[in-house]
Amino acid sequence: MQFCKILRNFVATMAKDKIMYVCDNCGQESAKWIGKCPACGQWNTFKEIKVADTKKKVVATSAAASAGHQLRENKVLRLKDISAKDDPRIDMHDDELNRVLGGGLVPGSIVLLGGEPGIGKSTLTLQTMLALTDKRVLYVSGEESAHQLKMRAERLAAAGGPPTASAVGGSPADTDNFLILCENSLEAIFDHIKEVQPDLVVVDSIQTISTEDVESSAGSIAQVRECASALLRFAKTSGVPVILIGHITKEGTLAGPKILEHIVDTVIQFEGDQHYMYRILRSIKNRFGSTSELGIYEMQQTGLRQVSNPSELLLTDNHDGLSGVAISSAIEGVRPFLVETQALVSSAAYGTPQRSATGFDQRRLNMLLAVLEKRVGFKLMQKDVFLNIAGGLRVTDMAMDLSVIAAVLSSNVDTPIDEGWCMAGEVGLSGEVRPVARIEQRISEAEKLGFQHIIIPKYNLSALNRKKFHIELVPVRKVEEALRALFG
Repeated sequence: MQFCKILRNFVATMAKDKIMYVCDNCGQESAKWIGKCPACGQWNTFKEIKVADTKKKVVATSAAASAGHQLRENKVLRLKDISAKDDPRIDMHDDELNRVLGGGLVPGSIVLLGGEPGIGKSTLTLQTMLALTDKRVLYVSGEESAHQLKMRAERLAAAGGPPTASAVGGSPADTDNFLILCENSLEAIFDHIKEVQPDLVVVDSIQTISTEDVESSAGSIAQVRECASALLRFAKTSGVPVILIGHITKEGTLAGPKILEHIVDTVIQFEGDQHYMYRILRSIKNRFGSTSELGIYEMQQTGLRQVSNPSELLLTDNHDGLSGVAISSAIEGVRPFLVETQALVSSAAYGTPQRSATGFDQRRLNMLLAVLEKRVGFKLMQKDVFLNIAGGLRVTDMAMDLSVIAAVLSSNVDTPIDEGWCMAGEVGLSGEVRPVARIEQRISEAEKLGFQHIIIPKYNLSALNRKKFHIELVPVRKVEEALRALFG
């Protein structure tokens, strides 16, 4: 009898403290420890976690029910009976953020906002939430005190502040719908959600929240995984959107298990160099919109200001007479803007020449240098090449190829490109200039900013109405033709 009792206690303990191994790089799960992950191929990435029991699921669901929200029931539906209409989105009163989200915040969604420390994640979230005067917002802070948040809110609304702060009505103290909670316990957060019944929940940050069901410190893989899962259940059952703020690692990826990115609906990265004024809001996962959109902000003392026309800020007016500078008409998402490409070519001081790129793909730069040497005949084998995209911007548009080659050649021969020239075109391995998408938007943006000439792929010319543009269109088929038009 005593043996049976001990056995039952042992079985109960094992059922409660279930062990699982999760890959820290890709989120692959395994019942036992594995040296090499079969999914991503990385070594020594499996970490042991304790899986919590089902009690926390009841906590998240009861929080949604007690908050006065109708729980969403799951049932089998025919495909033809499902409505294709989108749910009405929540206007964030921020054009840049609405664009990145795909038109606004979807009710019942969970959004993860990541970025480096001090980049402005909390500032962006706070000033956006202050502008939502028609929504009851619960701001859960696990890092800052209520006094610190009050001081930051007062600074955002002072002296007019950014455009989003003007909707507050002069002072955030006048907003009755903005509620602040300084708490690290997940169970206590759900208790306060039952009490205040918010329309939107913000958690800053997910790495500081912990639950009693997991025996580990806050920020561990198990804690981040279980807390995010509980908040996801709350969002889906109640229809209340949840915004999570997350840290990033030294490698630039979001901290915590990779499965955290699989749990949430939208992952937004807040990028930018702290030494520059500009910040880039980029979507890397979005179930309700495009992942190619980006928003641009300018960091000011009064907060983050939306940049509606980034071309004027990314271009400098004093590069006339300077070699190694070329202007490209790029597109990120649906937004065209002109980017200044800077290159420096110098003799290699050591045996091995250096190849460095900031804001541009390093491997693509090496490919373009090989094309320039093989197809055009310029010897760059014994020279250092440094490339920079002005303004701290990182651009992935293939139409930047032509401007990169032009800037490198301009610096190599120390001959500046005449003012008023712009270009857009993808360069192939055989030296041909390949067509690019949305050529009309690129041309219109260059014409709007006062450029007189733009080099475009010859293939794109057939689908254009040249009479609607007042800018000179220079079609080219090969790289040599583009360089001949620029340098004669």
